[in-house]
Amino acid sequence: MKKKIVVGITGASGSIYSLELIKWLTKNGHTVELIASDTGKKVFEYETGFNFLLDAIDTDNTGLLKIHSNDDLFSPLSSGSYRFDAVIIAPCSMGTLGRLAASCGSKLIERVCDVSLKERRRLVIMPRETPLNKIHLKNMLSIAEAGAIVVPAMPAFYHKPESLKNMIDFMVSKLLDAIDMDNDLYKRWK
Repeated sequence: MKKKIVVGITGASGSIYSLELIKWLTKNGHTVELIASDTGKKVFEYETGFNFLLDAIDTDNTGLLKIHSNDDLFSPLSSGSYRFDAVIIAPCSMGTLGRLAASCGSKLIERVCDVSLKERRRLVIMPRETPLNKIHLKNMLSIAEAGAIVVPAMPAFYHKPESLKNMIDFMVSKLLDAIDMDNDLYKRWK
């Protein structure tokens, strides 16, 4: 069954995770509704070397990618009546996390997360910061208690990665697992 996944990119390091997630979703026929903060776009371009997604996604699948302005609170994504299956914020900056935990956002990324929680849809956030302070930890606990799934960018090594790509695929797989999407991006523990 093909799904509609909202992907948010904020200004934390880790743009490669969102890039590979979007590639996997569109390659496998899923629709991606993409929102990026202004800083998220800049970090994406800096870290990947791509002009924000224009050069990064296989053109055969771009019909499955819909880009929304983070300033557009009239986007259909801002309403609970608009149907989507899940929201993934990867990477999630600590500023975005704080606004999500307080349920006080003024941008589309924050609004769609609030909609996801209130409508009891999957919300997955990938915080990307280290070390963590008490406020970060409290905000992660708060958003988890509200129903979100927190998937920190913490690659494992039990699958014996041989490259950076293997480590990235592991984390993308964890994001997909969190929204119940079968994938074989890494060798699972047996």
